[in-house]
Amino acid sequence: MEYRELGRTGLRISRIGFGGIPIQRVEEADCAPLFDALESAGINYIDTARGYTVSEARIGAALQGRREKFILATKSMARTAEAMAADVEESLRCLRTDHIDLYQIHNPNLAQLEEVCAPGGALEALLAAKAAGKIGHIGVTLHSVEAFRAALDKGCFETVMFPYNIVERQGAALIDECREKGVGFICMKPLAGGAIEKGSLALRFILQNDSVDCIIPGMATEKEVAENAAVTGEPLTGAEQEEIARIVGELGTRFCRRCGYCAPCSAGINIPGAFLFHGYLTRYGLEDWARSRYAAMGTTASACVDCGACESRCPYNLPIREMLRECAAAFGK
Repeated sequence: MEYRELGRTGLRISRIGFGGIPIQRVEEADCAPLFDALESAGINYIDTARGYTVSEARIGAALQGRREKFILATKSMARTAEAMAADVEESLRCLRTDHIDLYQIHNPNLAQLEEVCAPGGALEALLAAKAAGKIGHIGVTLHSVEAFRAALDKGCFETVMFPYNIVERQGAALIDECREKGVGFICMKPLAGGAIEKGSLALRFILQNDSVDCIIPGMATEKEVAENAAVTGEPLTGAEQEEIARIVGELGTRFCRRCGYCAPCSAGINIPGAFLFHGYLTRYGLEDWARSRYAAMGTTASACVDCGACESRCPYNLPIREMLRECAAAFGK
């Protein structure tokens, strides 16, 4: 296993980390063997979130007796100082620890980024928690290039998490800028939410980028741990480069990159959100979680009025209306 310093945090982490979304479907009794496999494989970076239902609790139980062997990261959607302070305490309780190595503000958009960094915002609570020794470092996770740019410009985050994979390279220049500025970069969605089936190839592609400190593929079985841990950064062959080009061509016309240019929707649908939850439903096997998150959107894909305004703004020329119909059919609303 290759290890890296995560930006300037001083944390020495495995380049292949553990993504904590799929552990939601793992029985609690099976979590300890899963972490046995992680420990044996040398994977020491653990990612989870307050929003991943039982993920923090499952991980907390599995960490008992070996907390010091892992670098623990979680995140919260809280936007105010009061709500974030409460979430930090709840994370500590669920994870059964007295400190969390990295706590991240979870997926703020541009307006929310300003909110969390303003007086009384979530950043204020994280700075207080850091001063109290409850967390070690502060990061942010993002989905839009514009928010990524703004977060880097603020200079208050020690790490950034952003999608990067074979078909999502829109953040490549900013990922390089992270390295130049000493900001740790964590790669999420390495398999594009499960859209890329060749996991080993997808991870090897990302490992070619020296600006990526850590990749966090989701894992739910010991077999997945072994397969991911075995991936190395050896150069890609010509045949593999051709396969990557084929994958890009195949997914490029039917893959939402969550850039947000389709907004605002005339009917009020969160289009990238609908497609994200559709991916969790069809690819991750997290049906209950995906359905509850989709329902919580309020305005679902079936509300599409077929105006086509979103398609005129999509830089990838996606057939958004057709994709929304598929989404509505899958969720039944």
